[in-house]
Amino acid sequence: MEIFQRILQTAVEGGASDVHLKVGTPVIFRINRQLIAIECPYPTDEWMEKVLGHVVPKHAKRKLEEEREVDFSYYMPHVGRFRTNVFQQRGQFCIAMRFVKTQVPSFEELGLLPVLKEIAESPRGIVLVSGTTGCGKSTTLAAMIEHVNANFKRHIITLEDPIEYVFEDNQSVIEQREVGLDTLSFELALTHILRQDPDFIMIGEMRDATSFYAAISAAETGHLVLSTLHTINASQSINRILDFFKAEEREQIRRQLAGTLQAVICQRMVPALNGGLVPAQEILINTGTVRKILEENRLDKLSAAIETGTDEGMLSFNQHLFQLVQEGKVSKKEALLKATNPQALEMNFQGIFLDESRRILT
Repeated sequence: MEIFQRILQTAVEGGASDVHLKVGTPVIFRINRQLIAIECPYPTDEWMEKVLGHVVPKHAKRKLEEEREVDFSYYMPHVGRFRTNVFQQRGQFCIAMRFVKTQVPSFEELGLLPVLKEIAESPRGIVLVSGTTGCGKSTTLAAMIEHVNANFKRHIITLEDPIEYVFEDNQSVIEQREVGLDTLSFELALTHILRQDPDFIMIGEMRDATSFYAAISAAETGHLVLSTLHTINASQSINRILDFFKAEEREQIRRQLAGTLQAVICQRMVPALNGGLVPAQEILINTGTVRKILEENRLDKLSAAIETGTDEGMLSFNQHLFQLVQEGKVSKKEALLKATNPQALEMNFQGIFLDESRRILT
């Protein structure tokens, strides 16, 4: 196990976000989104078997045998915690490990918009953080939880698969439940969660109708619910939620969503001029205009509502990318690559701002 431990320690010291182990090939680190092979003995079947015997927790071993893949968190003393996935390819096990920083970064360190603090302070409702894999959704959620933990007396319960950031009680009381270890499933945990007297519930990922039904129930009874979705923009998140349900259920769900949604935050990571990555964010807030759009099923107008709602805290990707370029944080080239509408953003850089969205909303 000495080599395995040295691999993880080297990865953390070298700033790697991920470690990939596969039999018969080099050990791979992902550093600044680039895959880099390191000098190290190639993993063998025997070595991989020993590593799996060490890292896979008891509650996950049966699932690994039955399903040939499993998620869990692995903690190495003095090094840190890793979100770990074990899976098979061509009959051999592979391990993918993502390093999770133990200290939750602040809003300022992450470059998050200040409006997220106000959203996290909401007394009730549903808040969704969306984006593609690897865009920092979990870290943004963690920063919002830590903001509440540092400033408000709330009872916070998280449901995660697996636990990533570990929180310590500050002003709030926090309980973190890991699927497989502390509860058999998201569904079972959500069935009982309202009996545990929470103020603030974090669901690691909104996966299905059951998860969303539970979120709506909690929001309607005065709780704040945070979760994540895999979508490319804020307005698409609404359609993604409705897709969880049968056609005949969507009308009711949409109207309930109009009454319980607090905000949708979508983000994309953009290479920064000074190195590293900076989040570009799109913010949808359930204002009176947005609520009316949801109630009347005019979802195609949500993007326009975001663009015209800057006075109420909303922001489109194009608007935030334009700001990031003006602030000297990202290049025009990278902004255009991440823009929802590159042509419109290019016009913005030339000083041309169209007001079509305001006309569309009327």
